[in-house]
Amino acid sequence: MSAIDRPSGQQTTTSAPHDSVFLKACRREPVPHTPVWFMRQAGRSLPEYHKVREGIPMLDSCTIPDLIAEITLQPVRRHKVDAAIYFSDIVVPLRAIGIDLDIKPGVGPVIAEPIRTRADLARLRDLTPEDVPYVTEAIGILTAELGATPLIGFAGAPFTLASYLVEGGPSRNHEHTKAMMYGDPELWADLLDRLAEITGAFLEVQIEAGASAVQLFDSWVGALSPADYRRSVLSASAKVFDAVAPYGVPRIHFGVGTGELLGLMGEAGADVVGVDWRVPLDEAARRVGPGKALQGNLDPAVLYAPTSVVEAKAQEVLDAAAGLEGHIFNLGHGVMPSMDPDALTRLVEYVHRSSAR
Repeated sequence: MSAIDRPSGQQTTTSAPHDSVFLKACRREPVPHTPVWFMRQAGRSLPEYHKVREGIPMLDSCTIPDLIAEITLQPVRRHKVDAAIYFSDIVVPLRAIGIDLDIKPGVGPVIAEPIRTRADLARLRDLTPEDVPYVTEAIGILTAELGATPLIGFAGAPFTLASYLVEGGPSRNHEHTKAMMYGDPELWADLLDRLAEITGAFLEVQIEAGASAVQLFDSWVGALSPADYRRSVLSASAKVFDAVAPYGVPRIHFGVGTGELLGLMGEAGADVVGVDWRVPLDEAARRVGPGKALQGNLDPAVLYAPTSVVEAKAQEVLDAAAGLEGHIFNLGHGVMPSMDPDALTRLVEYVHRSSAR
């Protein structure tokens, strides 16, 4: 029996979201229509998001349970998406264990003292539920409000977290990261192993609190070749997925520019492999192989085109997914800040209508 079929903990066959169209698609079961949700649907493009977050720094907003819940719920109310995703940031668990970092507007996460030596690893202590009490409280609020709508847990993957920590912030070329990966593979392996433990613990807190699925975001891993991914990253990502396997919740893995890595990302332990817009879903299915659902993969930039064009391109995605074992409709990357929220609402309506069985 696979992990996805083995409910335990809080995720049981009687839990309210279990028969939702989203979770059925994750489990590759028949669905009445293709489920839809959007990466970065919580926030950014929504005026109601900017209103509730006014004057509150990003990382602070990720530690206020009522605010987390409100932001997470906003796109569910507005767009009628089939799943909510927990509002957070990939660096939240790092800050929770004491790493000195901040999110600079227009830049992204910035680390005060990058991790560059073996001595620096001592700063990466274990994460405990007591470090993130706001997560448990916020998810308690959310599951009560969401009812039968599933909540997706959220975390950054070890490679992407390592890249931020080693570079000290966002990087175009990942030169310090790759220098460590190639030049000191033992230190690199130990760094990713520590981050896998922290990430796994962070996802466990979310599942224990009531998340019905989890997604691991590996935003920067597309910078690697398949050989480098297999040698230097795969085992750490697998360790994260193994940590949450006993809960039986669907595990989603997504990265940007990962067309050459799709099969390996599935091999790491994902039940659902997220695909960006660069690879058609039927080709992605060939690369991933059987036994996995796929998620994706409309180019986010399409949403700026007229509605007729958006619908035509969405239909192309649905047509490419017609033969898949399971499909969750999503964008090939996140919602952009300047995107018209009404365009997203219309897209959800179109996918539901067009894919009705």
